[in-house]
Amino acid sequence: MKANHREAPGIRTLGELRKSGYTPRSIKDELRANLIEHIRDKKPAFEGIWGYENTVIPQLEQALLSRHHINLLGLRGQAKTRLARLMVNLLDEWVPEVAGSELHDDPLNPLSRYAREQLATHGDATELSWLHRSERFYEKLATPDVTVADLIGDVDPIKAANLKLSYADDRVIHFGMIPRANRCIFTINELPDLQARIQVALFNILEEGDVQIRGFKVRLPLDVQFVFTANPEDYTNRGSIVTPLKDRIGSQILTHYPEDIATARKITRQEATLDAAQEKGIHIPELARDLLEQISFEARRSDYVDRKSGVSARTSITAFENLVSTAERRMLRRGDTETTVRLSDFMGVVPAVTGKIELVYEGEQEGADSVAVHLLEEAVKSLFASQFPEIKKLERKDAESPYDSLVNWFFEGEGLELDDDLSDAEYQARLDAIRPLEALLQSFQPELSPEARHFVKEMVLWGLVSYEKISKSRFSEGFQFKDLYGSYIRGL
Repeated sequence: MKANHREAPGIRTLGELRKSGYTPRSIKDELRANLIEHIRDKKPAFEGIWGYENTVIPQLEQALLSRHHINLLGLRGQAKTRLARLMVNLLDEWVPEVAGSELHDDPLNPLSRYAREQLATHGDATELSWLHRSERFYEKLATPDVTVADLIGDVDPIKAANLKLSYADDRVIHFGMIPRANRCIFTINELPDLQARIQVALFNILEEGDVQIRGFKVRLPLDVQFVFTANPEDYTNRGSIVTPLKDRIGSQILTHYPEDIATARKITRQEATLDAAQEKGIHIPELARDLLEQISFEARRSDYVDRKSGVSARTSITAFENLVSTAERRMLRRGDTETTVRLSDFMGVVPAVTGKIELVYEGEQEGADSVAVHLLEEAVKSLFASQFPEIKKLERKDAESPYDSLVNWFFEGEGLELDDDLSDAEYQARLDAIRPLEALLQSFQPELSPEARHFVKEMVLWGLVSYEKISKSRFSEGFQFKDLYGSYIRGL
């Protein structure tokens, strides 16, 4: 039924509703019909979800068209709960209910005893209220302490005492979350964490619609769209979805991480929370954004990281926020009003990375901080290889390389120190003093923007370190770049 987007329809009684021509339909039919409209009008049904356009979203739409209950299966940080919440946008704007009903009873298809009694007593004068679609989403995190009473219901002795009812009267039942989600989307997150006996209690709710609550056989043909989320890791480490319950879930859809840097950047840009002052004062080179995402890609294939656990998209989001804050802190300490992110600022993302990755035994031996720095260095190496000529591990001693003059600069000089708190002018001057570095950029990156130029210069130095052409060491206030052997030879 169409309604104003800001105000509920003016219909207030059952009689008025009948005259309006309202026809009840199940939530699954509602989702299906509205999705069909979205598809025909070429409107995205799941806005703000990137990287799933040709994989997850088509399968999800097919499941909704099939009126299936859905299980979203994937590692952490793959937007499973976000997808479930966005399904609310496919519901009607408003639906009528019997006023005062606990179970959102449809006036033309009542479910609860309360609603049936109201209709029997008042007839067409039965008072209605309207339920907005934003209130039709229920969510429960499955934890080992969840009980049947929480989800389905139990006898309420306080209600029995207040209403002076015997325990043989079904009005003493206090309904749980699932009955209260009638005509709504109900999401259970991390389904395998739910104890097996609790999963068994869901069987009849999903199919037959009748349950037993403390001996009461209650007929509840609930109208609920179930969406479950699960992590494959749970199947081996904590629990599993019992087979009969899996059999009752119509579609299982596998989610995944972004498959390319461009998609990952869209997600981070959308989800990261920056202050207006940060947006205005901190300039972020595009290559810095790529490097940040590359860290997560490196983590997902690292031998130090538990791949079964996954590396959440939240890794890049929080790392990005830390990166900007690191540059901002430096700017504030110097009393400046704007600055540009430097590669050395990436040391500030280490706390965001260490809290998001699960390490295998070898990673634990290295230490979380060391692994985070290693992932950063591997990300620099990967990005360097895509921007500049390849450095081969095995090459003839007399083979010419575009990096020879740059390496010689370090061999013949004292090296370079980049303090963390250098002003932008000092930072740029120190990098500009390396003439071969400027010549290298002129040859291979001549169209770099001014704000990215010095970031790329520093990245070249980190890249040469990763290929063991020069050395890099961290001291308390910054980084020092030197040649590998020259200082030793001069000492001799």
